[in-house]
Amino acid sequence: MRKIIVLTFVSLDGVMQAPGGPEEDTSGNFKFGGWTVPYFDATLGQIMAEQMGHPFDLLLGRKTFEIFASYWPHHPEEGAAINHANKYVASTTLTRHEWKNTTLLSGDVVAAVRKLKRQEGPELQVHGSANFIQTLLAHDLVDEFWLKIFPVTLGSGKRLFDNGTIPAAFTLFESKTTPAGVIAAKLRRAGEVKTGSF
Repeated sequence: MRKIIVLTFVSLDGVMQAPGGPEEDTSGNFKFGGWTVPYFDATLGQIMAEQMGHPFDLLLGRKTFEIFASYWPHHPEEGAAINHANKYVASTTLTRHEWKNTTLLSGDVVAAVRKLKRQEGPELQVHGSANFIQTLLAHDLVDEFWLKIFPVTLGSGKRLFDNGTIPAAFTLFESKTTPAGVIAAKLRRAGEVKTGSF
């Protein structure tokens, strides 16, 4: 069984929109594109390199796929791992794409993702893909979160856990803090929510 791992930059108030630059995603009149950049130090770069330094495939929403496809094929040395990875794209509008190792998931995307999970192969990493993540969460398809939590609140924007997220428990199994104050936390799905009383 393959794991689905969501790797996300997220603000303290849960926003994940446009972490990498002002023009990345301005939908909803979002004005803070590039909000991670002031906090991106060598330690965070090393954490990212470790997380993407072993075999993986990519599971992406269409918008993130198109952002990746416009950049990584033109940077073959820097993006060797991403270019080599199999890329599975959830889209209702794309019918074909030239980026090598790309498979479009159309029709019943949830069934297609469940089938992918049952296959042999490396972990399926989800980057960006805010809208697609909501589908994965609603159907309890995420096995782990590898979050980078930034010391900033943004007020509005696309959120990691939006409407439709099911109640679920997770276990923290690794965490690091960077000099810039970013918390890198790995969490694993751990059954149902438990409650109690003081």
